[in-house]
Parts: sequence; C-alpha cells; structure tokens
Amino acid sequence: MNDFIIRQKNNIWYGSFPELEAAGFINACSCRLHGESSLVDGTLNLALHVGDDQAKVIANRRAFAAVVGVRAESFTTCGQVHGSKITNVTEALVGSGAVDFNSTIADTDALVTNLPDVPLLLFYADCVPVLLADKITGAIGLAHAGWRGTVAGIAGKTVEAMHEYFGTQPENILAAIGPSIGACCYEVDDFVLGKAPGYKAYFTPNGNNRYQMDLWGINTQQLLERGLRQQNITVAGVCTAHNAELFCSYRAEQGKTGRMGVCLCRPAVR
Repeated sequence: MNDFIIRQKNNIWYGSFPELEAAGFINACSCRLHGESSLVDGTLNLALHVGDDQAKVIANRRAFAAVVGVRAESFTTCGQVHGSKITNVTEALVGSGAVDFNSTIADTDALVTNLPDVPLLLFYADCVPVLLADKITGAIGLAHAGWRGTVAGIAGKTVEAMHEYFGTQPENILAAIGPSIGACCYEVDDFVLGKAPGYKAYFTPNGNNRYQMDLWGINTQQLLERGLRQQNITVAGVCTAHNAELFCSYRAEQGKTGRMGVCLCRPAVR
C-alpha cells in the first residue's frame, strides 16, 4: 500500500492516505488543477478569505465534495490565524463557513469532532496539514501548522484536545502529515530559529546565514512526544513549493495563490 496517492475523478485531482481510508476515514488533499478562480485562472481554490470570487470558490467546493464523497453544505471551516487555538465542532457549529466566510469559526487553527458525517475543511498553501483519526472512538482532528503554529505545538495540542473531549488515547490515533513545504524549499532566518529552541535539530544551516526548516520533522516529533506510535504516523513527503504546478504554494507564487483544501471526515455507518 502506498503511503500517499494522487488520483482524479471527474477531472478533480486530489491526494489521500490509504491507511486512513482503510480505517474508515474520508480524507483528501486537493490539488490546484481544473477549477474556476478569479485570483489565479483555472485553479481549484477552495478558500473564501483570499480575495477570490465567492461563487467560483463555492462551485469549486461543491465539485471537490462530490468526488470526495461528502456534503458541501456540511463543510466546517475556521478562520486560520497561525495560532494554536482548537475548537470542538458540536452540532451547532456544523457547516460553519461552508458558503460564507463570515460564519466561519473565528481565530482557530485546528478543529476536532466526534460527530459522523462532518467534513472538516482547512486551507493550506505551504503550511502543514496534520490529520488525526482515532480508530477506537471515531473522533477526528485537523490542524493547520504553519511555522508559528508548529513551534506553538498545535499538533500535540490537538491530540490533547481529542483526549480531553472524547477520551482518545494517543496510541489509537492514526496521523498523517499532508503536502506542504519541505525542508528542501523552506528557508528561514535566525528569528524563526530563536522561536523554536527545543527543535534546533530540525534547522539545517545552508551557508547563507539562514536555515532549512523541517516542519514535517518537528510535527512528527511533537506527535511522538504526545504518545503516538511511530508506525501510525504517515508523512506524504510532498513539497508544495517544489510541486507548485500541482499544489498551491505561497512561497513559490510569491503570495498570489489560492489555497488547497484538506478534508477529513468519519462517515456514519449506513
């Protein structure tokens, strides 16, 4: 079984983790191909907060939902601010931000829920998607880990939130780190290094008085520190900046780009 696969259906391209699928969890990391956008022509931008035409974004979301197998009107989103706040999605919050950014869950960078048929949807263009799924309780978590969220420990905090809300035990969690900027392309300076004193091993000097930062490694380490098992953590190993023809990349496109969406959902037993 491949750890991460790219597929297409109805001309919509997306990647997914077969191990999560085998455990009964819908998961999909959208690609940039074959959508409608006023921001970057022809791209499948799924975010409402980047200045794109709202009707086109909603159409993209509906197309994505259809191929993934979820209801677009149930997409539950948050207004990501590169922080480490986590929100438990209850019945009252289902569908937040699905068709209108004003209704998104504000100032939040991770969502957790134990409700079935609730597709969590977060947005990325180099930042790290961390997907978490509890094989026993069916609870799920989805985190947005930019460098600030990463050094603030959002991946580990999301594990803790799942334990607090749903009784999730870390050893029962399947985790996946989706397409995002790799150390190959992520150059940072001393300011960022200084914000991550416990993770200096993940900064490689590049000879320009700067460093290549390994966000995948740091987030993996944080999950291990919270009790996840190494064999239950999958890293896609796909750099968005190095593959900007397939994924949105804020760095590679110098800020003018849409956002890929990452969806995680536990379908109800029918």
